[in-house]
Amino acid sequence: MKPKESLLIKWSLVISVYLFCFLLLVLPLINVFMEAFADGLLAYWNAISQDHTLSAFLLTLKVALIAVPLNTIIGILAAFLLSRFIFPGKNILLTLIESPFAVSPVIAGLIFVLIFGREGWMRPVLNFLDWEIIFNTPGLVIATIFITFPFVTKELLPLMQSQGNEEEEAAILLNASFFKVFTKIIIPNIKWGLLYGIVLCNARAMGEFGAVSVISGHIRGKTNTLPLEVEILYNEYNSVGAFATASLLVLLSILTLIIKSILERKINTSTLEPSPNLTQDAK
Repeated sequence: MKPKESLLIKWSLVISVYLFCFLLLVLPLINVFMEAFADGLLAYWNAISQDHTLSAFLLTLKVALIAVPLNTIIGILAAFLLSRFIFPGKNILLTLIESPFAVSPVIAGLIFVLIFGREGWMRPVLNFLDWEIIFNTPGLVIATIFITFPFVTKELLPLMQSQGNEEEEAAILLNASFFKVFTKIIIPNIKWGLLYGIVLCNARAMGEFGAVSVISGHIRGKTNTLPLEVEILYNEYNSVGAFATASLLVLLSILTLIIKSILERKINTSTLEPSPNLTQDAK
């Protein structure tokens, strides 16, 4: 291929990809803020300061603050188990962890309704304990945990497999406890990948719509997260309110992308070689 032809193909592809991204990604974001500020700054402030909007914002943060740490702990343990041990049913466990990627969020929400709902399998137990899962915050947390379950594990598993376990075995031979091996060797070696997985998990948790829509009941001020509040406002023909509320999600997404970019740079620049004093610290 001639250099001129190669250069022409290169820039044609570059321009095409940038144009595609602008039309499908950047332009919609610009439109969100244009609609949000269509009636001025005061109208925007009034929209995002409504009680229902603030309640949805706080509930979104609350659900994420519960679901993400739980998935982080489970994700670390699952990645450690899958990367360090061979046991019967290992592939089945990995498939189960990846299942939220294959199951529709709406179907997942419906499944939880069938399990915890008024006629659900767990209803006698819930009545005995006087717990309400469906149409309540615990239901939103359960649905969010299910949807975001794979992210931390899928990010850590290839990283831990590539690092191997020689350093951990050396520390154990030096009579280091599992807690010291975990905190002094395992966590430092996976910290950037772990943070990257947490960021992705948090972004998915805050933007989840399908599963929480089924399980929430759309009770304003109680079970509506930000995505659900946007839907209600738009259905009420409150365009400014809907786009103003959506802009909060956009800002959270932009913040997530900034953190993601920083972590990607850290991951790319950090070496997988263990620090010489890690094994010594594990004593």
